[in-house]
Amino acid sequence: MDQTADHADALIVQNLQGFKQLRKIAEMLRHLHTVGCARDHAGNRQLHFDDYVLLLLLAMFNPLIDSLRTLQLVSDLEEVRTRLGIKRRFSLGSFSESCRVFKPEMLDEIIAQLWQELPGHQRPELFQNLPGRITLVDGTVIRTLRTVAEAMWLENKAGWRLHLQFDVDHHVPSAFALTPPKNTGKSDEKYVLRTKLAPGHTYVMDRWFAQFSLFNDIHRIGSNYVCRVRDHSVYRVLQERGLTPQDRAAGVISDQVVVLGGKSSRQPDHAVRLICVTCTPHRKRGKGTNRAGHSGTSGPPSDGILRIVTDLQDLPADVLAFLYEYRWSIEVFIRFFKHMLGNRHLLSTKPEGIRIQIASGIIACMLLSVLTGVKPTKHLVLLLSLYLSGWANLAEVQRAIEHARMRQRRAAEKIK
Repeated sequence: MDQTADHADALIVQNLQGFKQLRKIAEMLRHLHTVGCARDHAGNRQLHFDDYVLLLLLAMFNPLIDSLRTLQLVSDLEEVRTRLGIKRRFSLGSFSESCRVFKPEMLDEIIAQLWQELPGHQRPELFQNLPGRITLVDGTVIRTLRTVAEAMWLENKAGWRLHLQFDVDHHVPSAFALTPPKNTGKSDEKYVLRTKLAPGHTYVMDRWFAQFSLFNDIHRIGSNYVCRVRDHSVYRVLQERGLTPQDRAAGVISDQVVVLGGKSSRQPDHAVRLICVTCTPHRKRGKGTNRAGHSGTSGPPSDGILRIVTDLQDLPADVLAFLYEYRWSIEVFIRFFKHMLGNRHLLSTKPEGIRIQIASGIIACMLLSVLTGVKPTKHLVLLLSLYLSGWANLAEVQRAIEHARMRQRRAAEKIK
């Protein structure tokens, strides 16, 4: 019986990889070890802030750790404790409660340090003249509940909304925030973005962010915006701009300087450009009427014309049309963040624990970027998961990274 258990533990240790990267971050986390110990005069605390973050990162780097109980089992393995510097196995209760005394905002310092090491990815030539940092903006809801019984005791029954600003040049989030899931009031994505605006950005946004006062705030602070507006938007045309062959090839059907809004509504206080691009029409299907026959809701309808507004007056219309299309990159990242790093469900229901897990997820993304030097693709992430589980060797991962670099260089050359 004991031999079987020892053999199982040995297999787990054999399959756990990524210790080198975690040891590097352990040095950066070391100054957090005493955080939350002010009242622990007897020195009885066993699970410290740096231990907590390292265990989360260990789970994200190893797909075989798919639950809190599995993470607890792994923390009891001698080799794991030795390599990560963790004293002993934690209890589920201590993991749940300890995060309340930690200070999640201190992880921002670690993120800032890793930011300095991130490799810059070459911009597509089409984007070379875009001012500032290209920042894609979006949000997603992350669930916390696992059972119906938990819903009886938790204040926030639906999860949390993660607001992200995604830096295209480095392919990692440059800012994030957590709010309750309902997209209203101070949890509204427009409100959250307004609190985190900074000069020197080109913000790329979907139609939920189409708010004239937000456009004014972005323009006033010294940044720019590219945003889709609703199909029924009201505007008055001031000037028709000519289209180039490149514009027409990109599907652009008009390029105009306009006044947004009606006479009785508040209007942008700067020149606004409206670019209309053809797209596939979309008919909204209500709950329970999707093609697969499953319940659920689809996105808003589209009449087959994509309406993009911007305060950028000098860039070609085809560049701005493609920039908005490039917004899908943040959707891909969100899927990677939730599904590949295991953040679809949160291990803690406490606000502090949730913010620590999100910050740890961003740290894991940064470590992967520093490690590979390329943007994560589905194939590369899959191969890295196999490597971290012991099924692929380092030479195979290195070949995949080199192939990814070649593909990304070729893709950048084609976008001209």
